[in-house]
Amino acid sequence: MLKKSVLMGTSVLVAASMLAPAIAQDDEIIVTATKREQTLQEVPISVSVTDKTTIERARIQDILDLQSVVPSLRVSQLQNSAQTNFIIRGFGNGANNAGIEPSVAVFIDGVYRSRSLSQISDLPNLERVEVLRGPQSTLFGKNASAGVISVVSSAPEYEWDGYLEGTVSNFDGRAVKGYLTGPLGDNAAFSLGGSYSERDGYTTNQALGTDVNDRNRYSVRGQLLLEPTENSKFRVIADYDELDEICCTVANLVNGPTGAIVVGLGGNADFENPFSFNTFLNFDPTNVAQNSGISVQGDIDFENSTLTSITAFRDSSIDREGDVDFTSADLIGSNAQSLNIETFTQEIRLASDLDGPFNFLVGAYYFDESITQEDSVKFGTGFDAYAEFLTGAPGTLAAVEASLSLAPGTFHRTGDGVEEFATQDNTSYSIFGQGDWEVSDRLTATLGISYVNDEKDVTLTQNNTDIFSQLDFAGADGFQSLVVQGIAAQFPGVAAACGLGPLPFTPANVGAVLAVSSCPGAGGAPGSAVFAGLQAGVTAAVSGLDLTDPAQNPLLGLQALQFLPELLGVPNPGEGGSSSDSNVDYTVRLAYDVNDNINVYGNVSTGYKATSWNLSRDSRPTAAELAANTTIPNNLVVGTRLAGPEETTVYELGLKGNFDKGSINIAVFDQEIKGFQSNTFTGAAFTLANAGKQSVQGVEFDTVFYPTDDFTFSFAGTLLDPNYDDFQNSTLGDISGTKPGGIHEVSLSTSATWNWEHNGYDGYVRADYQYESKVDIQDGGDLSPANLALGATGSRTRETNTLNASAGFTKDNFDVTIWARNITNDQYLISNFPSVAQAGSFSGYPNAPRTIGVSLRANLN
Repeated sequence: MLKKSVLMGTSVLVAASMLAPAIAQDDEIIVTATKREQTLQEVPISVSVTDKTTIERARIQDILDLQSVVPSLRVSQLQNSAQTNFIIRGFGNGANNAGIEPSVAVFIDGVYRSRSLSQISDLPNLERVEVLRGPQSTLFGKNASAGVISVVSSAPEYEWDGYLEGTVSNFDGRAVKGYLTGPLGDNAAFSLGGSYSERDGYTTNQALGTDVNDRNRYSVRGQLLLEPTENSKFRVIADYDELDEICCTVANLVNGPTGAIVVGLGGNADFENPFSFNTFLNFDPTNVAQNSGISVQGDIDFENSTLTSITAFRDSSIDREGDVDFTSADLIGSNAQSLNIETFTQEIRLASDLDGPFNFLVGAYYFDESITQEDSVKFGTGFDAYAEFLTGAPGTLAAVEASLSLAPGTFHRTGDGVEEFATQDNTSYSIFGQGDWEVSDRLTATLGISYVNDEKDVTLTQNNTDIFSQLDFAGADGFQSLVVQGIAAQFPGVAAACGLGPLPFTPANVGAVLAVSSCPGAGGAPGSAVFAGLQAGVTAAVSGLDLTDPAQNPLLGLQALQFLPELLGVPNPGEGGSSSDSNVDYTVRLAYDVNDNINVYGNVSTGYKATSWNLSRDSRPTAAELAANTTIPNNLVVGTRLAGPEETTVYELGLKGNFDKGSINIAVFDQEIKGFQSNTFTGAAFTLANAGKQSVQGVEFDTVFYPTDDFTFSFAGTLLDPNYDDFQNSTLGDISGTKPGGIHEVSLSTSATWNWEHNGYDGYVRADYQYESKVDIQDGGDLSPANLALGATGSRTRETNTLNASAGFTKDNFDVTIWARNITNDQYLISNFPSVAQAGSFSGYPNAPRTIGVSLRANLN
């Protein structure tokens, strides 16, 4: 009863047929982008569908590879194997901070994964991947303000089927995966699949002679299908996957003034050589991630409707540790994180299947998630010497230690640093409904509306053992240090006046001066009086200074070296650590069938993403919060604890045509996000802020052409004009009117496939090419000093030209495939950023080099 085609959905272009070139022209692709089954050409919504055949032939190993066949999608993997960031039409965020949920929602078999691990290979028998572009909050709720990625696996079957596949590839890659499905009686079936993949790293840690960016992961997934009656079915899915990898490669892009200090301390890096795939680290970065869950979907058919329930529980954990100064000098001894996320979701919906002109879908969704996180940064053996060099006058920090009566070596002790402990409890619910009214045989009107409520409670505490970063150089600590150092500077003259010679300032020498009864150089005054006069004079001089003025207080320059200031925990008298948001979203659309081959549509839809909290050491109190607290740690900087909600609106017109020899789909859209949640790394901290307004106008298109039954050609593209219409409080100041970083204005994708048969062999040859135009990776344009510095070494921008190919054949029950990704070894930077605690230096993540391999598969049928 779910098979009836009803024009329900959100917005925009369907660009999917290009992604399934191996499917015959008369085959229909079924999608569930509107939470009911429809054919691809019936859905007036911007959904790109990558089918099972394309996934296998294009050798899409994980979600990172998916962007090679979906021009509007960009996926980046950065600091660790489990950290991915999805961007659709230039909108998206969520990386690097567990408190910041993504703007692109990821669903696997109908279950929302709030923090997606970067794996698709853990699903051994994929049916398709749907990428919904633009805001989808009407049907998918919160955190779908930029789009949705929906991964659909095959359900168990009542006939025995399966396969066993092995793959070998360069970098000594080895992988095996298998799948088996079959009956468990007349009303039940099962499937069981698993995979294991390992590969040497393609980067060499020259300091240790080890590999970085390897692969070592496995997964297992079981399903049970029960159909106790003719009108009911239940699908139970349980899965577990784990990775234990050394990741990821970070390259030096700009060797700033700190590079010479690193070398002087015996360290090294492959300076300004980002694609050498050589790195220098004290220890290899480790990443261990586990992901498990169980879900139950029930579908009950009534006479004119279907009731669906999806219940799921998921548990994800990540443990990582890295050498984040990315040199072989032992500056940052360790940066470690332990993160656990437990999520419960429940969805229930009712879809009608009426014979009349009106059909509807109504439902409700509940979300409950708990996050616990421990994060630490510890100093290495060389940080104190490094900090001494950064002062410009080695010995400065030792003098400050002495002036504050601290033991030598108190500052930056090995193993000192900070430990943060954060929690977040998030509950959310939504109620949604959507209706289609067939105004005529050709015209359909759609109206959808949803209400979402989202509540979060957070805690954040810190254990700080970095004594130096706790000093108040503009207050009591600075006053004492200046007084003591002033006395020390003048003490040799006092000792000489007392007939002792120009002795240095030490406790023993002070005692000697105090014991002198008459100082010849001081008019015969006793030493105690002379020393008391020195103290009084220096104290008076320092008391007359404005200690907040760098021109009067030379110690203020040391504040730049206080990398790990104390944290004002949450909750506190000025911040309760709670947020409560609610919103109403809608979709309004008209779809018109011009004839049997062409339809057009126009729609307006909105999206929403709730408040995100900064669950890191970079969480900064507001001015009002500080005013409400009586006990305030030193060196606090006013900032933000959270970013308020994102609100997205899109206006769109689209056309879809399907013909005997191909298809064409075009959409024109104007999309904006108010309150875009920006998360920017500044070299020592992540800053979370809302942009006033970010917008993008664009065109998406795709064409597929079948010149013969054996050949398929496709061409697709996305043209964007992105802008920060209003962003006054960025880390760079007011960058309103500039282009957002990392959003390519032109993204193109083309593919060609030749299918052949000969003497019982069925084969194919396939190639695809992706182009993305040159773009600044970071925000700010020429207003950014970082961009100007990166431009000098060619590391400011990114442009991609990627060619992939595969060829294979089937004989009886055996398949052979030869494949290659990034054949031309195209080189570009995924991201760039200020190097950690190394002002003037910049680092970045290079893309993966060429990979080639051979796969052999034995099929049960």
